[in-house]
Amino acid sequence: MSRDSQTGYRLGEIVERFGGELIGDANIVIKQVAPLSTAQPEHISFLANTKYRHQMQTCRAGALIIAVAERDATTLPRILSNNPYAYFAKVSALLNPRHTEEPSIHPTSVIDVGTTIPDSAKVGAFAFVGKSARIGERAVIGVGCYVGDGVEIGEDSLLYPHVTVYHDCVIGSRVVLHSGSVIGADGFGLAKEDGRWIKVPQIGRVIIADDVEIGANTTVDRGALADTIIEE
Repeated sequence: MSRDSQTGYRLGEIVERFGGELIGDANIVIKQVAPLSTAQPEHISFLANTKYRHQMQTCRAGALIIAVAERDATTLPRILSNNPYAYFAKVSALLNPRHTEEPSIHPTSVIDVGTTIPDSAKVGAFAFVGKSARIGERAVIGVGCYVGDGVEIGEDSLLYPHVTVYHDCVIGSRVVLHSGSVIGADGFGLAKEDGRWIKVPQIGRVIIADDVEIGANTTVDRGALADTIIEE
């Protein structure tokens, strides 16, 4: 299935890709997603919460994604799904794919010795990638990022500008780290002796599994002894 920026996708193509039951014209072309209240004929919308059911009566969308139990709640073309919101998420991702970055290593970036960066990856301006780090296929290291020594970053992962990943942390595949996030800083570890505080070394790593998304300005600290793990 391919999409033309002017023609979008036919409903039949969408159902062929994601399943569900189509009621209505399979040749209606959908160019974008929109809420029930503002959708136009080139849009597809969805109903996942019944308190918005009344909006379907005046909705002008080209098609809707609704629950099987709502099949007769509208006369608009509709795709019936057991999980309308998840179905909508897939359609939205289809119509709004992630911007494709051209593989490159910016001349102002600093790449330390022993680092593995495949030809399909991108390293942005003023980024630093430390010693013996391993970067996966098609990964993107944004402008001003810091990737410490021994870090592993999986394929198709995206680090937005100014992300910091401390030494030896492991980032899985298809992970998204938003701007300002800090992965692997020291956790809180202090022991008191004779009125003084002694810092406890934080020797664990942070391991982030596949398909995780970390929000902007979030910190995920390493453990004092064991790894901090965020699972898939």
